Amino acid sequence: MSYSLLVVDDEALTLRTISRALREEGYEVFLASSGEEALEMYAQEKPDLALLDVVLGGIDGIEVLRQIKKQNPAAIVLMMSAYHQVERAVEAMKLGAYDYLIKPFHLADLSNTIRRATEMLSLRVRLTESVQMAKGRYDFGLVVTRNEQVKELLEVARKAAEADKTTILIQGESGTGKEVVAKAIHYHSPRAQGPLLQLNCAAIPDTLLESELFGYEAGAFTDARHRKDGLLERAHHGTLFLDEIADMSASTQAKLLRVLEEGSFTRLGGTRPISVDVRIIAATNQDLKAAVAEGKFREDLYYRLNVVPLTLLPLRERKEDIVPLALDMMQRFNRELKKNFTGFTPSAAELLTLYPWPGNIRELKNVIERTMILAPEGDIDAACLPEEIRDYIAEIAAGPLSQDELSPTGHQFLTLHELERHYIDEVLTASGQNKTQAARILGIHPTSLLRRLKKQHLDN
Repeated sequence: MSYSLLVVDDEALTLRTISRALREEGYEVFLASSGEEALEMYAQEKPDLALLDVVLGGIDGIEVLRQIKKQNPAAIVLMMSAYHQVERAVEAMKLGAYDYLIKPFHLADLSNTIRRATEMLSLRVRLTESVQMAKGRYDFGLVVTRNEQVKELLEVARKAAEADKTTILIQGESGTGKEVVAKAIHYHSPRAQGPLLQLNCAAIPDTLLESELFGYEAGAFTDARHRKDGLLERAHHGTLFLDEIADMSASTQAKLLRVLEEGSFTRLGGTRPISVDVRIIAATNQDLKAAVAEGKFREDLYYRLNVVPLTLLPLRERKEDIVPLALDMMQRFNRELKKNFTGFTPSAAELLTLYPWPGNIRELKNVIERTMILAPEGDIDAACLPEEIRDYIAEIAAGPLSQDELSPTGHQFLTLHELERHYIDEVLTASGQNKTQAARILGIHPTSLLRRLKKQHLDN
């Protein structure tokens, strides 16, 4: 990749010498001989790096650096200074300069310094690319849903993402997608370029939880041979996602509350407060308000976390999304597994819709993947679905049922053919008798739907 540099010096010989050497190395070079010209050139050409002398005619290099950083806080600026101006070079470093060179310097030293700067720039480019990829993967608009409650929740989450200091509490059963929503919030917030770190509070003992969150100083405990930065410190300018926060102990809750209220904490064994700028997104599969009432969770922390509450519906309460989600997963696994599945038969779609999915979206994803590995390609039939799903349907079909439990017919014993017929009727009704749209929902070709409808008519 070719990079562009702005070289700024009021000595014509220095400009010529540096520009010739850099152009021979393949860089695109822009030249300026004064501070004012440098600022104008920087705004116009937007170079990848700037090489800036401290002493200039007009505005000096320190002021040019300050204004460049004001325009672009991420700008990479290298300073040049004479030996007796080292203090000014140090001042420049405090203002955000990447490095400085003491005049006179060898061109090889200049080349090595610029190469290090471009390596960092390439890492930044890769980070930006990965953030853009993550934005695409965790896009609110890509969430598959027809459920109005879910649509409203996603709109709230989108607005909350923009308020990048606001804490968010995501509640919902395991497998409902709490982590996916947390990542979408981060990658669509002003903090997207910052780190996203996560910690499952239920996965590690509480003593380790504190050291993971807050870090520790050398000698804080027996095995603490070196200082360790905690997740809060490493998530500076980013987001920390705390999953299963209901399992956090009372002492850790108190320390986390201080971080939320004061923006600072102290490492284990430390005495110096450390200030951090971190957005906290917490999640739990428990009823946190009930935990507060039972004295298991701090009330003040609950209200501090619950600024924007998001409660995710279990899959059994958004049945209209089950088949569309399954079809979306099928497309993804077709790519990953190099398969060619085309959809679900109506009987398979009906079984998927009737099953209660205690593991929610995570369970559905596992079932689709497993079925696609084992089943023949084409439309997945009910017989290809896992045994636990078929057994569950057989169990409820054999017992006394209410109309809400299985079918508008009220039959106690339903064959797969009956399930198929009822499901097609429901989809046609929902689509306003639009057969093309109904076929798309069912995951079959319109010709297949017409054939099934004709067969049902003959059977009747």
